[in-house]
Amino acid sequence: MGSSQEISAWLSKFGDALLRNDTSGVLELFLEEECYWRDYLAFTWNLHTCESKNEIAQMLEETLQRTEAEHWEIDGTATESGGVVEAAIRFENPIARCRGYLRLREGKCWVIVTTLWQLKGHEEQAGPFRPPGVVCGAVKGRKTWLQIKKQEELELGHCKQPYCVIIGGGQAGIALGARLKVLGVPTIIVEKNEKPGDTWRNRFSTLNTHTPVWMDHFPYMNFPSTWPLFSSKDQMGDFLECYVKLMGLNYWCSSECKSASFDEKESCWKVTVENKKDGSVIALCPVHLILATGWAGFANVPRFIGAESFQGVQVHSSKFHTGEGWEGKQCVIIGAGVSAHDICQDLWEQGASQVTMVQKSSTTVVGQLTIFQPPPNEDEINASTSAVENFDMLMFSVPYKVLTRLQVPLYEQIAKADKNFYDRLTKAGFKLDFGEDGSGLYLKLLRRSGGYYLDVGASELIASGEIQVKSGVSVQEIRAKSVLFTDGSEVAADLIVYATGYKNMKEFIAKLISQEVSDKVGLIWGLGSDTQNDPGPWAGELRNLWKPLAHPNLWIMGGPFCQSRQMSRFLAIQLKARMENIPTPVFWPDCHTTPQALSSKKLTT
Repeated sequence: MGSSQEISAWLSKFGDALLRNDTSGVLELFLEEECYWRDYLAFTWNLHTCESKNEIAQMLEETLQRTEAEHWEIDGTATESGGVVEAAIRFENPIARCRGYLRLREGKCWVIVTTLWQLKGHEEQAGPFRPPGVVCGAVKGRKTWLQIKKQEELELGHCKQPYCVIIGGGQAGIALGARLKVLGVPTIIVEKNEKPGDTWRNRFSTLNTHTPVWMDHFPYMNFPSTWPLFSSKDQMGDFLECYVKLMGLNYWCSSECKSASFDEKESCWKVTVENKKDGSVIALCPVHLILATGWAGFANVPRFIGAESFQGVQVHSSKFHTGEGWEGKQCVIIGAGVSAHDICQDLWEQGASQVTMVQKSSTTVVGQLTIFQPPPNEDEINASTSAVENFDMLMFSVPYKVLTRLQVPLYEQIAKADKNFYDRLTKAGFKLDFGEDGSGLYLKLLRRSGGYYLDVGASELIASGEIQVKSGVSVQEIRAKSVLFTDGSEVAADLIVYATGYKNMKEFIAKLISQEVSDKVGLIWGLGSDTQNDPGPWAGELRNLWKPLAHPNLWIMGGPFCQSRQMSRFLAIQLKARMENIPTPVFWPDCHTTPQALSSKKLTT
């Protein structure tokens, strides 16, 4: 039997068992020792991964009868490697068209991914469902596209209320706003900066994207073929501004959300927005509130003894703009992650006389071009939005617990191949790691969003001694013109940059809404791996992003470009379904933290 026939035969048995509501029959098709079912909305109306037969049985017990999934088919051609047969798949249920991915070992399921891809009758108005534009024929009192657009801008938020308000207009808020626009969900994006893209433009001058262009495409619109592999912050800012205009998003610039509270009786939010230009205040009443200010919250600035006596300049990395003007000066950067390295390199390039990085704990370092090897179909991905969607599905096809295990041998190979590079860094006093379990950079991003660096030049400066490193020590005291460390050493300083990251986004929720809501929602980001800065219990998926929370009608949108594109689809579908009164009964598994205060009935409002 060929690989494609093996996949098709398994899907036939699987589909038959589902239609019979035969949980035992379904479970017989899965491996006994290890199996995974990752579901994004299709069965659970949640983002959830079952990691054993018992968990799959629990999920099916609650969801099987109401899902009515059928017409399971292979989508393309299967492949086989290392004893694993795999293929993209498709299926449907009464309300949706769905996509997925299947991996078989020894004829049984090792991993299956099921995703709700498209609501029937409520498709994205793109591709074959694109709007007609100009209506042919004679129309009395016809309005032009521009007149309709201006009328919508005048009315939405004033005489007509939006269904959704997104707080934060960076790449995450913009990606979600585009999805909702194409789904016909009235939405306003509230952004405190003057223009779309300013979240990038306002960062330090030498900032570049750290992921390649083929990973960073936006919904419905790829970067042009002339776009650089890694773009500067200002290029990205310009692209975001153009994207907002081309997608026709309702984007309120120079506007700041001052407060938000949920009216339980009316099942809507009361959101106060201030126009920073004229001071006017507008009250919005959306049904759903989405926070897209980034998964991190406020700047984390440590308090050191004597900081108030420092005679130079102290600034958090989020407020540092350029190394220009620090020629001949002595600079201390506290932190050893991405921003710390980039700022150190910028200061050195601009002629600072001494640049010192303070590294409290070890850092994962990988060359940017080492970790981001282009996929075989890179040209296809850059040229086609459908190829991007296939790429995304392939990324969904590896549950995080499996990914952790697969990353370890990859980083063992990197450590061996780049041994000379790492030996030179270590000799310079820089502390290295590949994660507590050797799983490397991407898992560190998922777990704690910090503690790593994609090398674009700063590591060579460290290895050669051009950037000094103070490792394994902490700041004991800041003096008028220097920094004193716990080992008794002292470094002169004209500038101190705190590249010390950000607090969890729950702090922002506490300020904007209330401490009670923040406590109810809990930590945002992380997998519950019980590693540094990622406390357990294990969650299986990223905590509290893109899915229902323990508070009605509140959502979190965030992530790098790739995740913003991928996950905006599923959050937008959840919001569209609720707007259209499509039942969305949410499966809350016993094996993970369950928001007891939230019922499925409330979620379907």
